[in-house]
Amino acid sequence: MGREQSQYVIVGGSAAGMAAAQAIREKDPTGTITVISEEPDAPYFRPLIPFLVSGKKQAHEMALEGCGPYQAAGITVNTGSRAAALDAENNSVVLEDGTRLGYKKILLATGSRPYVPPDIEGTEAEGVFALRTLDDARHMAARIDQTGHAVMLGGGLLNLKAAFALLERGVKVTLVVYSPEVLSQLMEPEDATLIRKALDDAGLTVMTGVAAVGIKSNATGVTGVVLNNGRELACQMVCIGKGVRPNVEFLAGSGIRVTEGIEADRYTATNLPGVYTAGDVAVTHDPVAGTPIMTALWTNAVEMGRCAGQNMVGLKTAYCGTFGILNATQVANEPFVAMGIVHTKDGDHEIHRKAAAGSYRKLVFDNSGDHLIGAVFVGDITNAGLYRYVIREKMPTAAIKRQIIEHTLHYGHFGTGSVQ
Repeated sequence: MGREQSQYVIVGGSAAGMAAAQAIREKDPTGTITVISEEPDAPYFRPLIPFLVSGKKQAHEMALEGCGPYQAAGITVNTGSRAAALDAENNSVVLEDGTRLGYKKILLATGSRPYVPPDIEGTEAEGVFALRTLDDARHMAARIDQTGHAVMLGGGLLNLKAAFALLERGVKVTLVVYSPEVLSQLMEPEDATLIRKALDDAGLTVMTGVAAVGIKSNATGVTGVVLNNGRELACQMVCIGKGVRPNVEFLAGSGIRVTEGIEADRYTATNLPGVYTAGDVAVTHDPVAGTPIMTALWTNAVEMGRCAGQNMVGLKTAYCGTFGILNATQVANEPFVAMGIVHTKDGDHEIHRKAAAGSYRKLVFDNSGDHLIGAVFVGDITNAGLYRYVIREKMPTAAIKRQIIEHTLHYGHFGTGSVQ
């Protein structure tokens, strides 16, 4: 194949990539922008894909309009195209079909893929899914008519949303969770009590402290899941939600510094000139814990992508990182927010918990008691944004600690400054 040229090349057509494309176009109205997207679909809003399974939305309703009208802006999006190698010495990326695409600046925003534990046998069977893409959702929805019982492996947020999508379609669902409780990455078992009750009330069966060791199948697909306690659950569908892994394999031999993901400085630049990174594939910084982290949060990907796009056109926009835990959503109509450091150790933190009818709140201060470093709200999430501000800005809390603990904090406690 031949060589093509684009001033800006973006590898990855999801949140970070499309946010970067929009940011570039805002500052450079004429530079050529080419987005390489592995998926066959035009860019879409990934958090909505469980609604395709439930039947509440169609694929066209998930079009990624929030990152700008890229077609009207003259942004070329090559769908169904995959990067095979980065040739940074020659400022080009090689695609799987052999095309060599040259660039002046390139963003690596290849995202992540579902992790399928290798110790679970039978994961290649028909009817085994890891809900990550629109195609996954389509195939999952297509199998519902053959499914009376689905088993979800993992108690994370996406698996819970997928479980409820199936429940809404009349499928019986069992959640198999190795951890002591659901949402273990976002909160401690005690924090999840109200959410667990909501799951039980909704008719979802939850099994904790057990793991799958195998998946049984026949010519028609999945027939059951074998657990490590010897029990077998008959089912016709399995959904694996055991985390993600960054898509970095194509960078082997490129010279890009890769640890768990792609390393970048605070301006989203990698160790190679003209090469930037953003989103799930990038290693970023947790300003609360002071540690490097990777996060698969959509809002983080958009924010980091915009920073990268601005830096690619010559601005100097710092990306300040994100909390290792920062999630605001609802499960079984139970809203919750988890942010900052929420997994605690005796003696290392000052912890305040309050449970009331239909609500739960946990506040985590550092061991000096002077700084709020984490919070969990379930049910009543009023003013959670103010608590996020206190955590993010590392505000001394002596003057407002009583209000923080009593949940009477309000905008007046922050003077005339902007709280975002």
